[in-house]
Amino acid sequence: MSVPQLRTALTRAGRQRNLQQRAEQISAALRTAQLAAPDPVTAAFAATTRAAVGIIGELNRQISDLEATLADRFKQHPDAPIYLSLPGLGDVLGARVLGEFGDDPDRYTSAKSRKNYAGTSPLTIASGRKRAVLARHVRNRRLYDAIDQWAFCSLSLSPGCRAFYDHRRTAGDLHHQALPALGNRLVGILHGCLRHNTRYDEHTAWAHRTQDQQAAA
Repeated sequence: MSVPQLRTALTRAGRQRNLQQRAEQISAALRTAQLAAPDPVTAAFAATTRAAVGIIGELNRQISDLEATLADRFKQHPDAPIYLSLPGLGDVLGARVLGEFGDDPDRYTSAKSRKNYAGTSPLTIASGRKRAVLARHVRNRRLYDAIDQWAFCSLSLSPGCRAFYDHRRTAGDLHHQALPALGNRLVGILHGCLRHNTRYDEHTAWAHRTQDQQAAA
């Protein structure tokens, strides 16, 4: 840093007196020779760094190989085209969602049961005149995290998802409230696609919301 930059930093820090002198002292101190580690210590750190770089490089290679194998196996599954048709789901995230939900066609009797398992559907508690809507804390956390990422990725790929999220935010939801609500909606859409063995269609998925908005206008 130059002396003027040091003066500016001192001023921003609240210093008012002897700014020039103090800045010159700091500049001189920064430019003096610093303590150096002995050669054996320097060589040891260099060896450690080279080893760490090699390990990281091998990890990245193994991760790439694993992703390629995962994508290949996932695409062989009969439900893969349906999962991949949904906005925000790629090979890795789609495989995660499929793996956590399972592929038994009779496991979930309704979209509601699938949402309950995912933990995306809200939990309503009523007592007398009091009523509260809470998030489900007992849930498959791996699946819930995957759906949260799925919902986030869908925002830039689906006009319907974006409109749904924006509507929730306009209504007063925070980001961490609107995103799970979108994830809950996407789980319902996924259930319908799997039940009818059809791929995702943007118009079919969100047409009812467009009609409701037009009617309200």
